[in-house]
Amino acid sequence: MDHIDHILIVDDDREIRELVAGYLKKNGLRVTAVADGRHMRAFLEADSADLIVLDLMMPGDDGLVLCRELRAGKHKATPILMLTARSDETDRIVGLEMGADDYLAKPFSARELLARIKAVLRRTRMLPPNLQITEVGQLLSFGDWQLDTTARHLLDRNGTAVALSGAEYRLLRVFVDHPQRVLNRDQLLNLTQGREAELFDRSIDLLVSRLRQRLSDDAREPAYIKTVRSEGYVFAMPVEISELRQ
Repeated sequence: MDHIDHILIVDDDREIRELVAGYLKKNGLRVTAVADGRHMRAFLEADSADLIVLDLMMPGDDGLVLCRELRAGKHKATPILMLTARSDETDRIVGLEMGADDYLAKPFSARELLARIKAVLRRTRMLPPNLQITEVGQLLSFGDWQLDTTARHLLDRNGTAVALSGAEYRLLRVFVDHPQRVLNRDQLLNLTQGREAELFDRSIDLLVSRLRQRLSDDAREPAYIKTVRSEGYVFAMPVEISELRQ
């Protein structure tokens, strides 16, 4: 039987929950809609979701708290689409910093939400050709780090695994597959998120900042990901590739 994607909606607005859930169901998705973090946790204890639509502004634990909690727990790999207020760019930026895979500003159309959900699911499952994992896994070595393409873990010099979000992994793969080559923001956004850059879209800059933190890379004098003024970013370290044997 074909898999039907299960979408978890977490939003305290009952009208939005019902309208969105009804539209997504009509378009072939399974949907569970809950009003708050308590009910989200209860659902995830018993079941799992293919993607979580998470409202930012909710009473009690807001979307940022819940996003941080999800990224630190057993559901850290589940894609998150954050719903934010159109007027507040800061909230959208913080949401991406917390680990959201994409955001959609309110008010939005159900059709646009469906398109974003499909895009996020598609890019988490089907990487661009240069990022696809081959049957034989690879160990990509650079500086003090190694990237295990099978486990999708970043390994430090002691072999300790550092978990990466899906977006962080995709961005790092783009960089290590194109070392010492300047890539602009449009190219990085297209390769990692499968969409064209929007005006003032800062998601790549935020991802770069998060990735530098993972690599313990000093943003003032980075050794790994360098900023090229007015052009983009370049991964400055040479990369060595070796196969992972079963």
